[in-house]
Amino acid sequence: MPRMTAARAAVEILKREGVSNAFGVPGAAINPFYAALKASGGVHHTLARHVEGASHMAEGYTRAKAGNIGVCIGTSGPAGTDMITGLYSAIADSIPILCITGQAPTAVLHKEDFQAVDISSIAKPVTKAATTVLEAAQVPGVFQQAFHLMRTGRPGPVLIDLPIDVQLTEIEFDPELYEPIPVHKPAASRKQIERAVQMLNASERPVLVAGGGIINADASELLVEFAELTGVPVIPTLMGWGILPDDHELNAGMVGLQTSHRYGNANFLESDFVLGIGNRWANRHTGKLDVYTQGRTFVHVDIEPTQIGKIFAPDLGIASDAKAALELFVEVARELKAAGKLKDRSAWAASTQERKATLQRKTHFDNVPLKPQRVYEEMNRAFGPETRYVTTIGLSQIAGAQMLHVYKPRHWINCGQAGPLGWTIPAALGVATADPEGTVVALSGDYDFQFMLEELAVGAQHRIPYVHVLVNNSYLGLIRQAQRNFDIDFQVNLEFENLNSPELGVYGVDHVKVVEGLGCKAIRVTEPDQLLPAFEEAKKLAAEFRVPVVVEAILERVTNIAMSGTDIASVNEFEDLATDPSHAPTAIRPLAAS
Repeated sequence: MPRMTAARAAVEILKREGVSNAFGVPGAAINPFYAALKASGGVHHTLARHVEGASHMAEGYTRAKAGNIGVCIGTSGPAGTDMITGLYSAIADSIPILCITGQAPTAVLHKEDFQAVDISSIAKPVTKAATTVLEAAQVPGVFQQAFHLMRTGRPGPVLIDLPIDVQLTEIEFDPELYEPIPVHKPAASRKQIERAVQMLNASERPVLVAGGGIINADASELLVEFAELTGVPVIPTLMGWGILPDDHELNAGMVGLQTSHRYGNANFLESDFVLGIGNRWANRHTGKLDVYTQGRTFVHVDIEPTQIGKIFAPDLGIASDAKAALELFVEVARELKAAGKLKDRSAWAASTQERKATLQRKTHFDNVPLKPQRVYEEMNRAFGPETRYVTTIGLSQIAGAQMLHVYKPRHWINCGQAGPLGWTIPAALGVATADPEGTVVALSGDYDFQFMLEELAVGAQHRIPYVHVLVNNSYLGLIRQAQRNFDIDFQVNLEFENLNSPELGVYGVDHVKVVEGLGCKAIRVTEPDQLLPAFEEAKKLAAEFRVPVVVEAILERVTNIAMSGTDIASVNEFEDLATDPSHAPTAIRPLAAS
C-alpha cells in the first residue's frame, strides 16, 4: 500500500471528489497541506487577501455551477474564526463548501498554545459537521464523509480542522482505490405527488412558488415543463430567481416585503392554492403569515423533513429532493393532460400577465445626482440575458431585485438569509472563477463595497475580470430607511469631505483612487446619460485587461426604496409609479393602461 502524509491523502481525495479550485490564505499551521497542494498539482489555488473573503469566494464558486463544491483554506486560530461568516452564509442558503483549517499540534491543544482555538466547536452550529481530526489514519475517512454530507439531503458546508502533526504523519493510502460514498436524497412517492396534483387541479387560481432548492437540485427545466404542462403561473423566490426567464408567459413575478414586484404581490394575493417546491417560506418573502396564508391551500415540498411545518403548517407536506419530486410531477401532469383531465388555466395565467403590464415602478429619472432606479434601467440595457448578477444586501440589492431582469438559473447569485456586508466582491470573484468566459456583474452599495474591497487585488493578481456596479450615496441606506420607524438618522451617515479629493464634495471615500491603487479599473458616473456608455466601456476594459472594473454611480443622498415592514398587501412605494411606457422603458412588458 502506498504511503504518504495525511495532508497529501487529503489533497488526493479533493481531486477525486471533483475539486479543481480552492481559495485561501496559507499560514504556519496549514503549511503542510499547502506543500501537498503544490506537490500533487491539479487544484488551482487563488490567494485571498482576507480569509473571510476566501470563504465567500468558495460560496460564489459553488453557487455558479451545478456540481461545484468550493473549498476555502486557512491556518489555525483567527483564520478559522474569520471563515465562520462564510460558513453561516453557506448553511443558511444550503450551499456546500468545504472549509479546511490548520491547527496547533494535538499535544498542546489543551495548553492555550499560540493560535489554538476549538474551531470545530465554534463552527458546529453553522455547518453540517465540524471535526478536529486527532488521528492521521482518520483523515481519508473524515474527508470522504465530508463530501458525502455536503451532497446528501439538504446541502451545506463542512469544516475539517487538521492539527499540524496530523497533517505531517505518514499513513497508508492508495488514491486509486478511493471511491466517493453514494449520495442519498429523499424522494417523493407517486402517491404523494398524485395527491398534490389532485389538490392543485381542484383549485381555481393556483401558483407555484419555486425556491432555491430547485436550482440546487439542477431541476429548473423540470419546473418549467411542469408549469407549462399545467399552465400554472410561477412565483420565483429570491433564491429561485432565474428558474424560468423573467419574460416567460407564466412568470408571475416575485413576492415579498422588499425584493418583490408590484405585480408579483398582487398576483399572489389573488391566488387560492400554493405549491411550494424547494423554498423555506422566508419571512422577507411571506411577511405577516395571516395575510400570506389567508384563503389559500398550501402544499410544501422540501428536501429537509424538519423544514416542513417550521414556519406554518401546510395542508400537505412532502419530504423530497426537488428533482425527484418534479420528475414525478411532470410524469403525472403528462398523463392527466393526455387524458384531458387538467383544468384550462389560460384565463388565470393571462390575468397575471395583465398585472405585469400595469403594476410597474418608475425607473426613468433624469435627476442629478442620480436616482438609483435609473442605474438599474441602464443596467438592463447594457447587460443581456447571459449576465450573472452577484449581490448581497442593502437598498442596492432590494432595488436591483425589483428592477433588474434575470433569465437563467444561477444568474442571480445572492446570499439570501445571512446577508453579510462585504460578501459581494469575493463572491463575484468566485463566480468569475467558475465561469471565466461569462459576463459577471456585481452590485453593491458603498458600505458593502468598503467591507472587503481589498479582495479586488485578488482579481488583479489572478486576472479575474468582472464588472462591479457601485451605487454610492455615502449612507447606510437600508438602515437609514429602517431608522425612520424610530424617528432617527443616527450613525448611518458616511459623509465627509475628503481632503485629497475635494471634487467629491461630501461623498467621502474616493473609490476610483482606491480601486486603481488595488490594480483594477474604475469609472465614475455623475450624469444619467453617462451610465450606458460607462457600462459598455467597463465591459471592454474587463475583456482587455482581465481585471475587475468598477463603475461608480454617484447617487442622491437619500432614496427610499419600496418595501413593507409588515405584510405583502401594504407595500409603501415612496416614489412615483409608472403611468406611461416612458416611465419604465426596460420593463419586461410595456406598460399598458391600468
